[in-house]
Amino acid sequence: MFSPIKNTKVYEQVIDQIKDMIVNGNLKKGDKLPSERELVEQLQVSRTSIREALRALQIIGLIECKQGEGNFIKESFESSLYEPLSIMFMLQESTPEEILELRKVMEIETAALAAKRIDDDELEHMKSLIMQFKNNNDDSSNGVKIDKEFHYLIAQSTKNLLILNILNAVSLLIDSFIKDARKKILSVEDNRDVLLQQHVDIYNALKEHNQKDAAMCMRKHLDFTNECMTSNKQAK
Repeated sequence: MFSPIKNTKVYEQVIDQIKDMIVNGNLKKGDKLPSERELVEQLQVSRTSIREALRALQIIGLIECKQGEGNFIKESFESSLYEPLSIMFMLQESTPEEILELRKVMEIETAALAAKRIDDDELEHMKSLIMQFKNNNDDSSNGVKIDKEFHYLIAQSTKNLLILNILNAVSLLIDSFIKDARKKILSVEDNRDVLLQQHVDIYNALKEHNQKDAAMCMRKHLDFTNECMTSNKQAK
């Protein structure tokens, strides 16, 4: 029934205390950690243990070191999620299609949740993005930027930071492993027209706070873009 109890290394105990401070709300995003000297005095451990703990926290993406300023709890965790996901992707010999399937699974429900929670300012921002997309004048690079911002805004509209961070990590995976696919999609004029209308349909569903239509429009949009990305990948 029981497992042997193993001795915990000192630096691991330091990590646990910092994690506990985050869970308890004593440390928040962007907060500066005490200096190494202060941590040594407060925790009554060696400087070596403190440095090992800080190094480990940097590796897992929880803190960042700013030269000349000190160590801080990170403000954003998209890259922290992306690194292990990308390594897992390569080690498990996953396919780009699996990334696209994950995106589809997540974004459809995300659109439905956004329809429930989106506010007027976000809708106005979304409307301006659609106008930018419409007036893009064949600049596929800018079109990609607008498209990504549109999807980022939908995730943001859910008011759920976990969804926002995970979807951004998935988006980074798409950019890394299906390089230039979005740009190639937007370089085809017919595709641009289809995508514009799909974005308008999604916007209208969100504006009406219609969760069912938002999910349906997002599914239609992702079916189209994923098919285009896959065919672009296979055509290489």
